[in-house]
Amino acid sequence: MAEFMSRTTSQFKPFRPWFAQVSGNSLRDDAIAGFTNAAIVLPQGVAFAVIAGLPPQYGLFTAMITPVIAGIWGSSMIMVSGPTTAISAVMFASLSGMAPPGTPVYVNLALTLTIVAGLFQLAAGMLRLGGLISFISHSVIVGFTAAAALLIAVSQLGGVLGIEIEQGGGVIDRLRFVVGNAGQADWLALMIAASTFGSLILFQKMSRKLPAYLMALVVGVIVGELSGARSAGIAMFSALPAVIPSFAPPNISLAMIAELLPGSATVAFVGLLEAISIGRSFALRRHERYDANQEIIGQGLSNALGGFFQAYAGSGSFTRSALNAESGARTPVSAIFAAAFLLVLLLMFAPFVDRIPVPAMAGIIIYVAWRLVQFREIHHIIENSRSETLILVLTFLTGLLTKLDNAIVVGVIASLCVFLHRSARPHLAVMTPAMSRGRRSMRGVLYYDLKSCPQINFMRLEGPLFFASVEHVESEMRHVDRQFPGRKLKILSMKGMGRMDLAGADLLIQEIRDAREVGGDYHIVAAHFTIVRALKKMQVLEALGPENLHPSKGDAIEATVAQVEPAICRTCTIRAFTECKGKPAPKSIDPYCDPPVIENVYLERKKW
Repeated sequence: MAEFMSRTTSQFKPFRPWFAQVSGNSLRDDAIAGFTNAAIVLPQGVAFAVIAGLPPQYGLFTAMITPVIAGIWGSSMIMVSGPTTAISAVMFASLSGMAPPGTPVYVNLALTLTIVAGLFQLAAGMLRLGGLISFISHSVIVGFTAAAALLIAVSQLGGVLGIEIEQGGGVIDRLRFVVGNAGQADWLALMIAASTFGSLILFQKMSRKLPAYLMALVVGVIVGELSGARSAGIAMFSALPAVIPSFAPPNISLAMIAELLPGSATVAFVGLLEAISIGRSFALRRHERYDANQEIIGQGLSNALGGFFQAYAGSGSFTRSALNAESGARTPVSAIFAAAFLLVLLLMFAPFVDRIPVPAMAGIIIYVAWRLVQFREIHHIIENSRSETLILVLTFLTGLLTKLDNAIVVGVIASLCVFLHRSARPHLAVMTPAMSRGRRSMRGVLYYDLKSCPQINFMRLEGPLFFASVEHVESEMRHVDRQFPGRKLKILSMKGMGRMDLAGADLLIQEIRDAREVGGDYHIVAAHFTIVRALKKMQVLEALGPENLHPSKGDAIEATVAQVEPAICRTCTIRAFTECKGKPAPKSIDPYCDPPVIENVYLERKKW
């Protein structure tokens, strides 16, 4: 308990280790990166708030508060947090059925959900659950973001076409409504949206350091002004009631919290997946240490506290983090500068918000949704893994056909099922010596089409031997017996085995007894202390005999070759092991033959 309290206190202390890296040079670089980030997030914050069903200022408040708290208490040196597309989409999907988007009731629900999600994250950080994120397949996020992108894009079609779309419903319902009312489309609205979308693509191609979103929004405003959009009835944004966030706790009740728990858990989970994957990715690139549990604390604090200051749920932003790195950021101070510069820009441009046509922002959001779909990653998953493809498809279809937050639940369940299935099917390979690039090593007999000793089966188990995998391993062992008959002497290498339970121990004891009943013997290679201890504790060593437990392959082979039948050796032309040199051999061959040579071993593996 004392250790837990000490660790928790360290996670929450306001003086962070990275403070020592702040210098005059780093402040200059961080200020430049912060200004670039502020120019990017100004239109993004508005767009993400619209996606979440909130008034525009809430996206800007989130972009000011979340990065500061997450930057100070997080673990990444350059990741920038704030409003994100995926979380905004989840929030809208979770709350749009409870209250009309944009209303005070909806805002109250959103801020309450943010606080509860932050508390979920804080609990996960204190319990050090960061490592569990690694068990969730990346395909879950890829499928989820694709479904979220489609929902976002469809939700903005009304703004692009200048028609009013009923709130609520899934992708299919919204598409059906748009198609049914396409005849009412306003071509001026479509032109404004297209000009904004097209200019954004152009500016992004020119340079990633350009404030492309802000410049594209200016283009949309200019097109709207020149075409008389306001007088033509094109919808405009309302003026911002405030540009500085204030302390405004939401009205919270136990009944409301109970109703928001599923959505809060989904937001917390998606936020952590985003933040940890982004933070770890940049830490690896920059050769920096990364603590997933500390990052969870930073994200949890930013949401739990941000909800009291009119900020809705946020997470790490890959776009802003990548721009931060490219702009030369060196410490989390860049996120603090970004928040400060955003406030300055807001004070300058807030009076002009009511001149932004809704179709212009819709064009930007459509672009955001398009960029959210990881087409290259989807193609990579489909090309390389059937199980990951299944997870991807299940997650995507669930988000498409039901509520978006259900997609995460289905994806996580599917991901865990695949993980358990793989754990229950460890690989058992029959090995024999071979030469590769001048080095003698054990290679798979079946994979490389090699010939093995007619008396000894050398097997290697890769994976855990526990209750869920025992049936599969036993089936594989019987399959080996059928493929390689007559091998009464067996060696099992357990160096690649993760763990073993009583069911696995019982299987080994039975294999040992079966081998000896037919006049053979059983040897085990186990060097790791935990495996040896398990063999002793579960009485496998008692059945095996200490002399048949070996720390290396060489020792096991030497002991086993000593037990072979000389009569069979006299007719054997394989001479698989170096120890065969001392055994009788056919007169027609050298008593010891070199092992087969495998060429292009890595190329062959890649092909496989």
